[in-house]
Amino acid sequence: MSAPNTGARGFDGTPLEVRRFEHGSRVPGWDRAADLTKDPESVRDLATTPVPSELRATIERAMAKYPDRRSAALPALMAAQQVHGWCSPEAVVQVAAVMRLTPAYLDALATFYDMFHNEPVGRHDVYVCTNISCSLRGADEIYDAMREAADRVSEVNVIGFECLGACDIAPMASVDGTYVGPLTVEDTRTIVDDLAAGREVLEAKQLKRRKAADTLAAAQPTSAGPPMEGVDAPDEGAGPDPVQPKETDTE
Repeated sequence: MSAPNTGARGFDGTPLEVRRFEHGSRVPGWDRAADLTKDPESVRDLATTPVPSELRATIERAMAKYPDRRSAALPALMAAQQVHGWCSPEAVVQVAAVMRLTPAYLDALATFYDMFHNEPVGRHDVYVCTNISCSLRGADEIYDAMREAADRVSEVNVIGFECLGACDIAPMASVDGTYVGPLTVEDTRTIVDDLAAGREVLEAKQLKRRKAADTLAAAQPTSAGPPMEGVDAPDEGAGPDPVQPKETDTE
């Protein structure tokens, strides 16, 4: 489905049609109907269900943080996905046995949230934001280029995502949890090359490396680093610093 938009332009300056609803955050199986002919699920016996010891310990630590063990379902599934590479039926059964829940309960979560994979995928996740701010700045072109670049590397999994909440660096993507942007078509090939080589991904465009100033801490520089020019320097025209003691203060 396409919606023409005269304000959106590609990197070469040509007008673009902003495609909507073609590759949103839809994981495989989201529309899979429940099989009502099956017998009701039962809680698996942990004593007869093989579970890797490290995975079991991780799940039990997560459950200990909450009064209701079901609150640990998401971190438990994520831990299983890290071990198995995806939320396979075996992985779901293992989590269910440790948490004393039915596999069906966990499968409903694993097929709902985008961060879980319900089929084997590469170990690197690249989420390309395709929502309106990114879309107006060429996200569809970035998405297509990222998929094309990733075709030659089986370990890179490219996913269209509705919104990653970083409109100020649009068009952008999340690469194994690291936000990068604004992106160009050339950046997509660099991202894949960096992942394949085990390097930091687009280091110069990582959101976490952008400089930021904490104006609340400007009055009292700490040992965290040298004073920031233009931020930590006192304003000669300003009144007395309310944080610093006045000459009339007594001990």
